[in-house]
Amino acid sequence: MGIKSVLAFLALGLAAMASAQTANYPNRPVTLIVPAGAGGGTDVVARVLADELGKRLGQAVVVDNKTGASGMLGTQAVARAAPDGHTLLVAYSTPIFYAHHIFAKVPYDIRKDFEFISQLAATSLVMMVNADVPAKNMKEFMAWAQQNKGKVNYGSYGQGSPGHLMSAYLSDSRKLDMTHVAYKSEAPHIQDLAGGVVSWGLGTIAAAQGALKDKRIRPIAIYGPKRLAELPDVATMAEQGFADPEFNTVAWFTLLAPAGTPKPILQRLEKETVEIIHSTAMKARFQVFGLESVPGGAARFHKDFDAVDPVIQKLVRISGVKAN
Repeated sequence: MGIKSVLAFLALGLAAMASAQTANYPNRPVTLIVPAGAGGGTDVVARVLADELGKRLGQAVVVDNKTGASGMLGTQAVARAAPDGHTLLVAYSTPIFYAHHIFAKVPYDIRKDFEFISQLAATSLVMMVNADVPAKNMKEFMAWAQQNKGKVNYGSYGQGSPGHLMSAYLSDSRKLDMTHVAYKSEAPHIQDLAGGVVSWGLGTIAAAQGALKDKRIRPIAIYGPKRLAELPDVATMAEQGFADPEFNTVAWFTLLAPAGTPKPILQRLEKETVEIIHSTAMKARFQVFGLESVPGGAARFHKDFDAVDPVIQKLVRISGVKAN
């Protein structure tokens, strides 16, 4: 048998193995790695998705929280995982859209090391203050911040996160001289905001529901294009006179797989995921957490990534946020 015949035989064998692997997918539990802590917005989205995806795949879908390095630790773990559809990534915007603009060393390449499956939901961040801050809107907040210039600190759910960048932009563009305190994930950030360790910050309704309900924190503005159904009385930044495009931003929760995952597996995951996020039941569950449904699908994910990439680059430059 010649070398060409051997190579052809091996190629056929590998193709047959891949086909069998795909046909049997999934043949064990699927893990959704969340590069953020339990109780935050990303964790909530992942667990809601896991419930529905498990029913459709006929296998358990479990959530594994891997925090650290502004979400890059858990994201790197998925980049290095076997590309067989059994380890997937559910991530917020920070490690997907922002990290490569902020950090000098990112241990993965989003475009090369991952397959985009779908965006899951979008959210506008809510500007929230500790209950002791005497501000119910942005006009009152700015007056208070000017009176306490150089003394105010704000929190975020990670160095280089959208919450960090947009908060830093407010501080820098209005010359408020505020100090940033970074947390590993959203839950401890909200906990310290409610406890008064930090005076204000941006976050999602999903993580802040408890503290909002018992009035330990107060929402005063929406960083996004429109008001949220769960907070109809809270005006957007633009409605309150802050028309900068940097205050009119949405962030996404996303689903990705390691590069090299067989196309049939990706297609099945995309199909099931899009059907899940478009279902009436899922839209209702998302709305409770201040999340909006998105068109979904890999093509739209790529399109939005390409469109928002230069916008984020500009925001990073203007805010002055850079990390080693």
